[in-house]
Amino acid sequence: MLQTTVLFIGYVWPEPTSSAAGSRMLQLLQFFKNQGATVVFSSPAKKSDHVHNLTSEGIQQKEIELNNASFDDFIKELQPTVVVFDRYMMEEQFGWRVAEHAPNALRILDTEDLHFLRNERKNALKQDKDVTNDALLNSELAKRELASIFRCDLSLIISETEMKLLQEVFNVDEKLLCYLPFLLPKQIEIEQSQERIPKGYTEKEDFIFIGNFIHAPNWDAVLALKETVWPIIRKYLPKAKLHIYGAYATEKVYNLHNEKEGFIVHGWAENAFEVIQNARVMLAPIRFGAGLKGKLVEAMQMQTPSVTTAVGAEGINGSYPWNGFIFNNPIDFAHASVALYTQEEQWQQAVKNGNRILNMRFDASVHKLNLKTAIDSILEDLQAHRTHNFIGSMLMQQTTQASKYLSKWIEVKNRSK
Repeated sequence: MLQTTVLFIGYVWPEPTSSAAGSRMLQLLQFFKNQGATVVFSSPAKKSDHVHNLTSEGIQQKEIELNNASFDDFIKELQPTVVVFDRYMMEEQFGWRVAEHAPNALRILDTEDLHFLRNERKNALKQDKDVTNDALLNSELAKRELASIFRCDLSLIISETEMKLLQEVFNVDEKLLCYLPFLLPKQIEIEQSQERIPKGYTEKEDFIFIGNFIHAPNWDAVLALKETVWPIIRKYLPKAKLHIYGAYATEKVYNLHNEKEGFIVHGWAENAFEVIQNARVMLAPIRFGAGLKGKLVEAMQMQTPSVTTAVGAEGINGSYPWNGFIFNNPIDFAHASVALYTQEEQWQQAVKNGNRILNMRFDASVHKLNLKTAIDSILEDLQAHRTHNFIGSMLMQQTTQASKYLSKWIEVKNRSK
């Protein structure tokens, strides 16, 4: 991929200190940069105070507008080799413009997680029922997201569970998918470099939860902690505290703060790794969601064992033992949390399990090679790849026309204001 230009079209500007999605995006940007490519990140979103300094990474920035032909002029001049859409919404908005004005660009969709799966799980939780394949196949959001996957030349899927779902339920050709979890250095490499030396059992204290509060599953998890899990833990550990961290905490989050209960709401953490490594146990009673839960992987990196749910652990450990406990029932969850917190031998074993998961499942060198191989293979004969993807070609011809002319109508309407 030498002497190539890679354009990212982001739903938001990367905030690696605020969310796992931000960390993931920075990993992708650095991957292409390290391949020798000229990397440009663009977004129609407003920048927040927590946006990463992309210039320091040698990455160019470009502010773009929705429903505006100025993007056409921009991409005509840039003529990127690769275009990466950050989430399906960006592909819907800009995919037809890329196809029209940079037709030879390889189009990649980074899903972060499958939004329709997260949404259906949320709906099922409200109705106290299981998610079925029929529900997924009838999901309007699934139709939108799958259409984007088919229209793109390659989609990056962060979880093996979601890879299996796309192939077995939605019959997506494996050539259109690339399994790409978090790209992490091996734990032994971190320890040898002295980059981070995690604290031991006796140096750590209290419990922690961390998560971006724009993300609905995180708010739901904090409520579960407040209402059911934490009161049980406090009966056994009356001096312990639960520290709640997360970007974009609103008033309703801060209203849960209670010093007497040991339920401490801090809000945004300037350094997530630091606050995680200070805690002895991570709690994450996540009841719905999709993708990989960055907080749990970060806890492993800082050798902080965790207690979570099946949804929380999904896609992370594979067949390896979890670095703590997995329970869906809040009572079992609370009792397991107390055991993990108080029994050092069990805690130490959990740390070892976490190190094994990181080394065996998230080795950056392995997954970067797989991504490079997938991209190079498609670029060798992009036209043949697209010809083979007949559904994608059909959708590009038909469904994008609606997006195209709706966008043009909005643009004309905006000019007349």
